[in-house]
Amino acid sequence: MSLATFDSRIGLPHPDFVTRVSALASTWQRRARQRAELARLNERDLHDLGLSRADVEYEVRKPFWHG
Repeated sequence: MSLATFDSRIGLPHPDFVTRVSALASTWQRRARQRAELARLNERDLHDLGLSRADVEYEVRKPFWHG
């Protein structure tokens, strides 16, 4: 079953489509913010988390739309 993305009767996007796009934008913003925070961690914090600087570099180089 597929949801239409556009309600042709009233000329507006389907509400579920708008909700999904909004949720996706929020996910992308959260991902970008978390990666920026990860990049700011010092070596001691990384060690406490069990991460290496290489792990961090790999993660922060990903585009925000990649999970």
